[in-house]
Formats: sequence, structure tokens, C-alpha cells
Amino acid sequence: MTATVGFVRSGKVRDLYALDDARLLLVASDRLSAFDVVLPTPIADKGRVLTGLSRFWFAETTSIVPNHLLSADVAGLDPASLSVDPADLGGRSMICRRALVLPIEVIVRGYLAGSGWKDYRRTRAIGGQRLPVGLRESDRLPEPILTPSTKAESGHHDENIDLSAMVDRLAVVELGGRPLGFAAADELTERIRDRAIALYRFGAAVAARAGILLADTKFEFGLLPDGQLILIDEVLTPDSSRFWDAAAYEPGRAQASYDKQYVRDWLETQPWDKTAPGPALPADVVDGTRARYVEAFERITGASFARYLEEDVIAR
Repeated sequence: MTATVGFVRSGKVRDLYALDDARLLLVASDRLSAFDVVLPTPIADKGRVLTGLSRFWFAETTSIVPNHLLSADVAGLDPASLSVDPADLGGRSMICRRALVLPIEVIVRGYLAGSGWKDYRRTRAIGGQRLPVGLRESDRLPEPILTPSTKAESGHHDENIDLSAMVDRLAVVELGGRPLGFAAADELTERIRDRAIALYRFGAAVAARAGILLADTKFEFGLLPDGQLILIDEVLTPDSSRFWDAAAYEPGRAQASYDKQYVRDWLETQPWDKTAPGPALPADVVDGTRARYVEAFERITGASFARYLEEDVIAR
């Protein structure tokens, strides 16, 4: 029997379909967004890299926090109800538990980079957390820190906030028709911080064995109807993380990344005002970006990406 699929919405990268009241289908496209604009040029197989790495990390981190992944088997889905060729679902699809998505981007930083570096230069703090004097760009922080941000609506930018603002945002989240309130939101913030930093430490240790530094990463969390906290969306991918080659690491400057920073750097050289539509990417930028994504997949998982494309399995 095939399962009827109902289209829900398209995000910047993922297309979302409803299977039933308890399950969703997430399909990661090859779209790439930069500066909150979806660019007109896709990156071949990018969605499969994101999905394969997420599947790898979801399997590796269940002892830290449960997650939404149920299955990657899409053989029983009704192809007529999908807006994508069923043959293109392999390697880029996850069947997941529905959850109440929390309105916070949960960012953990182990190194000083990106917007964190900009905030530090201006205020010597990130998200209200004071840091030592004299840190350089890309320096390792004394300890990983949680620096939440808003989850902006389309067309707006996320903003770094402090933990008290995170509590305020969670307090008005409704579960079972009632807002959580400040006491529950404060406890939930502590749970999220503990789980997020534990996830970062685990991911950083795995990446380090592959010669990769995990500079920072973004997590998303949700709540099940019974209030259980789960990890959702994607995890420790080149889209949600800043990965650096440990052999080339040199603090005091920006680092080359295995993420879309390669595209951002090219865009910064273009006469573009960072509003839609974005410029088309040249072939060398597309190829270079794909190569970085694939390298991250293979170094972290220890698996062949070509085999993943053929068999939809992560096999060392």
C-alpha cells in the first residue's frame, strides 16, 4: 500500500510533505541560499550531502538527545502526490516525526568567527556572554558557548540574542493549547543548552579524528506532544556548520570552510545588493562548492559518497 503525500511548504533548501498526523517527509533540494536569498544556481547533489550527513549524525547522537528521524525508506510513497521525480528522492529524503518547532536558532560556538567575531569586536561579547580580551579572529574559545539567535521570517535576518531573551521567546510557545510560561521556559533553556553543547563536543571530537575543526554549528529543536525535547531538521552539515581543515588552521584570519562560505566570498566580489534575485553562479564556483560538500561528507563519515549515491547507504 502506498502512502498519500500532501505538500506542505518549501523552505530555502527543503521541501516538506505531510504523510499523516504523526509523520512528515523532508526532501533536501540542491538549492543554495546566501544572505537569506535563494540563488538561481543549484549545487548538484548538495541535498544528498545534507541528508546523508544528517542521517549519520542522527544515528550517532541518539544517546545525547532523541531526534525526529524515523526512516529513509521512501519506497511506499505515492509518486503522484510529490512535486519531485520519485527517482530523485534517493539519498535526499527523511521520514520524520512531527514536532512543535521551537522559534530559536540554537548556535554553539567553539571558535570566534562569522557574526560572533563581528559582535566580539564591537562589544567583546556574543549573545550577552563576555569573552576574554585580546582574542583574534578564528581563535578557539576557552569553552564552547551557546549563542542563540532569532529564527527570522523570510526576507529578514536572524539576530543574536542572549539567554534571557531566549527564555522570553520560549515562554510564549504553546504546547497543548497553553503557553509554557517562564518557569518551564527557563528549565527548557537549560536543557537545550546542555544538549546543544554536548552535541557540539561530540561532533567536534568526531570531526577532529578526520582532521576537521568544527568552528560552530546551528541546531534546531522541537517538542513532542508530551513535552519531550528532540533534535530536528538537519545536524552538523556544511549548511548548518562551519567546518575548517585542521591542517590549514591559522588563527588571526578567516579560514577556508567546507561550507557555502566559498559562495559567500564570491558573492561579496559581485555588484549585488543582497536582495532577490541573486546572481547566477559560474561553473567553477558551483564545482568548487560541490567538491567541498562532498569532501566534508567523506572525511566525516569515512564513507564513499559515490556509493551513497548508488545505494543510499552510508557504508565505510
